[in-house]
Amino acid sequence: MAAAASPPQTDKDLASIAEARALARRAKLAQTTLAEFSQDQIDRIVEAMATAVAPHAESLARLAVEETTFGVVADKTQKNLFAAQRVFEFIKPMKTVGVINRIEDRKIIEIAEPFGVVAAVIPSTNPTSTAIYKILIAIKARCAVVLTPHPSAARCITRTADIMNEAGRRAGLPDGAIGWMHTVTLEGTQELMRAREVSVILATGGMGLVRAAYSAGKPAYGVGPGNAPCYIESSADVRKAANDILTGKSFDNGVLCSSPNSVVVDEAVEAEAKRQFRDLGGYFLSPAEAETLARQLITPQRLPNPAFVGKSAVYIAEKCGLTVPAGTRALIAELQGVGRDFPLSIEKLCPVLSYYVVKDWREGCERCKQILKYGGMGHTMSIHSQNDAVILEFGLHKPAYRICVNTPTTHGSIGLTTGLDPAMTLGCGGFGGNITSDNISPKHLLNIKRVAYELRPAQPSASVPSAPTLPKAPAKPQPESISADALTSRIDKFLATRGLAPLAPVAPLAPVAPLAPLTPVTPQSAEKFVCEDDVRLAIKEGRKLLVGERTIVTPSARDAGEAAKVFVQAGWPSVNS
Repeated sequence: MAAAASPPQTDKDLASIAEARALARRAKLAQTTLAEFSQDQIDRIVEAMATAVAPHAESLARLAVEETTFGVVADKTQKNLFAAQRVFEFIKPMKTVGVINRIEDRKIIEIAEPFGVVAAVIPSTNPTSTAIYKILIAIKARCAVVLTPHPSAARCITRTADIMNEAGRRAGLPDGAIGWMHTVTLEGTQELMRAREVSVILATGGMGLVRAAYSAGKPAYGVGPGNAPCYIESSADVRKAANDILTGKSFDNGVLCSSPNSVVVDEAVEAEAKRQFRDLGGYFLSPAEAETLARQLITPQRLPNPAFVGKSAVYIAEKCGLTVPAGTRALIAELQGVGRDFPLSIEKLCPVLSYYVVKDWREGCERCKQILKYGGMGHTMSIHSQNDAVILEFGLHKPAYRICVNTPTTHGSIGLTTGLDPAMTLGCGGFGGNITSDNISPKHLLNIKRVAYELRPAQPSASVPSAPTLPKAPAKPQPESISADALTSRIDKFLATRGLAPLAPVAPLAPVAPLAPLTPVTPQSAEKFVCEDDVRLAIKEGRKLLVGERTIVTPSARDAGEAAKVFVQAGWPSVNS
């Protein structure tokens, strides 16, 4: 069967593709310079950018809400400050240039090397905070970065990048080290991710986009959906647990991927949990109300309806024809199962919670696994308990890489209320099809060189036993020698028997004049091997590199050298006659 034809590219697609290529080339040129910066230069630039964007936290949050219609201005302001201040304070002392570690007992020196140009995909749900965060960690690692905004958040992302780029340039950032696309299409984003100048991809967005990042042929850090369950065990402080879950679910109207999506509660404290949820602003839907909500909130493809993403609980209820109290923080639907037959069991990206009652922590453990397997593998969950043994059991057996204890998943997972590395991109590891389970930081944008000294001398292999001595073969008899005069006499006699005259004596040859000495040839000293470090050093010293047909040049060195015009082609050596 023939493959389906690709949709025709529009003028906007072509413009977006061209822009992606141009930005990638500019970033590659800037990368050559940025990679040579000292730790002090990098730290000054990063601090200047963080300091410049922090005062704009509220205005950027307001612009994001106006443009996308998602979330809450006050909460987005908090996220912007988290990225500009908390993330910055965390990465500020990191060593990302030169020698970053010495392991004395193993005689190893570790040296930081920037990964290269970063393609950073920015989502519409957390646009400005994610842009701040990705720019800071990329430049801290000496990586040029090109942002591709979600089309519905391009204006607020552009404003964020512009503020940080301007501050960075004043502090010495090379031109082109921060770039962002203005004409944004899916085709342009894919072209950026595939560009040969791009070395690594930071993808935050829907599963389709993350899969595209992983299929671009580059190393990629991708983050998928969350669908975080929150378990309330019988020993928990039930009121605090209920408040934590509602706080996490209503924060920015539930658009973070680590936002709570389900409550799983032990039946021993279920009645108390319901009282506390109602008292703190949770509204329990009747079965009929839950069915009405599910029909409108979840599409037939089992995805959240975009019209309700990032909207308040009161707004959603009103649009669905439901009446709820004015102060409602979240809508809560009691469910009996997980999967396609229970639409509200998916990640909802708005203040709606599914609610399950279990007998004990063992049954709770299994229910949480089911929820994570339905769209949240490897991401985040929480447990509310005072029983350390049960907490450890959840840590050992749940397919989630962030298990937040007695804190909201939204805040705990990103390191706002826990000791986890502060980050807006959270890896889901092997469970979620990601390359790492870490909270992404500058260290994920570094490659580490290791200089390793000998600790143990290499042992020679065992000597090969000598071959047995063979008897010598008998010497061949040597022919009897004959003088030159006798040989000549014999030849003359033989010729006479045939009627031929004897050989005439040969006159001696005249002496031959010695040849003039050859003029020595001095070959041009073409390099035998050129790597990216050689190109950087040549650029720094303002000299050229002579390369010939046998010179081995690494791809990254060729890109950088051709861009900086440091290569000179060696000619064939001339031969003097």
